[in-house]
Amino acid sequence: MGENRLVVRRLGLVEYEPTWRAMQAFTARRGPATPDELWLCEHPPVFTLGLAGKPEHLLRDVGIPVVKIDRGGQITYHGPGQLVCYLLLDLKRRGLSVKTLVHRMEQAAIDLLAGYGIAAERLEGRPGVYVGGAKIAALGLKIKNGCCYHGLAVNVAMDLSPFEAINPCGYPGMAVTQLAAFAPAADVATVGVKLLAQLEEKL
Repeated sequence: MGENRLVVRRLGLVEYEPTWRAMQAFTARRGPATPDELWLCEHPPVFTLGLAGKPEHLLRDVGIPVVKIDRGGQITYHGPGQLVCYLLLDLKRRGLSVKTLVHRMEQAAIDLLAGYGIAAERLEGRPGVYVGGAKIAALGLKIKNGCCYHGLAVNVAMDLSPFEAINPCGYPGMAVTQLAAFAPAADVATVGVKLLAQLEEKL
């Protein structure tokens, strides 16, 4: 079981691009015995565009940088007040398929929100977690040599207005929401502890 332990790193508020490059470097140099890691952080305002991302999903320039990255999916927004959890896992060693991992990540967010009395759900064909049809958590992964990086972003208590400048995850007019709309006292640090507990249980 030792090799399936999870090393947790709390990075605080960190720039997006260096964090992404650090995930790539970690994955490139890891070996069969490298422990898996979960990184918790927040990012300054940034739009990220996935591999197949279409630039037209950025509707207007609001002065927020756009970074083209190597996960699946379209465009999304990261900013302060959003909890980001990166999962750096050896899927082969854990016996996880990508589909199973995505399901467990979504379930971790659903169970986390249930703890706040919020009924969240999946929507068919749209990865992520939704409350009343509005997206509250997004996920994206990159798989390389049987290992993954990128992860899960949960809107906790943030300025949601930048989402209006994009088609979130490529869906025009998709509503977004956040935990603070239902639990005003929610903060990123506390939610991070609860999300970690959910992920550690499900992985």
